[in-house]
Amino acid sequence: MESNKRRSFLRFIINKLSLKGALMLGSVLLLLVVVSLILRWIGKSNSLYIEENKRIDLTPTLIKSIEEIGEWEFLQLTDEELVDTIKHGFFGDSRLVRIYYGTLRLGFNLHEAGPGWLKQDKDTLRLMLPPIRLLDKDFIDEARTKAFYESGSWTEADRQALYDRAYKLMMQRCVTTANIQTARRNACLQMESMMRSMGFGAVKATFAQPER
Repeated sequence: MESNKRRSFLRFIINKLSLKGALMLGSVLLLLVVVSLILRWIGKSNSLYIEENKRIDLTPTLIKSIEEIGEWEFLQLTDEELVDTIKHGFFGDSRLVRIYYGTLRLGFNLHEAGPGWLKQDKDTLRLMLPPIRLLDKDFIDEARTKAFYESGSWTEADRQALYDRAYKLMMQRCVTTANIQTARRNACLQMESMMRSMGFGAVKATFAQPER
């Protein structure tokens, strides 16, 4: 009888300890879950973000450095002209035929840009470009100029007159409204692309006035 009471008491104690241990284990697990949720919430609300700022501020120094580019070519045209002249004489006619080669470059010079040509307008960077023009007026390659046919005697003044005619023909053939418009489009595309590569988002390039 005494033995049965002792076993019952021991079983009661063991059950109590098991229940207490289970409750303690459950409490510890619940505490860990709560702490984990709190730490996760704190982590979300106080996350540290490192973002690379690729934007470049429009400063007078930056504008000056862009202007220092100077001349910028947007269209190159090559041309050759065969020009001749005839001189009538008592003993017969003299004839001079020469071939001239030229390379004409259309573009602008940023040194000629007007005040405020580059400015920030809200979210858009606006460029007011200087007019397109012929960058080099000495475009005939005299080293390549050659006589195609020559008879009789000719002076330097005669050859200069022939050169002037070739020069005028090249200007008329190459410096046209269509070619200037092509150079303008190329200029806008290239300038906008350059500014976007520097970190500016929306960029709009236009021209201040029509080219002559």
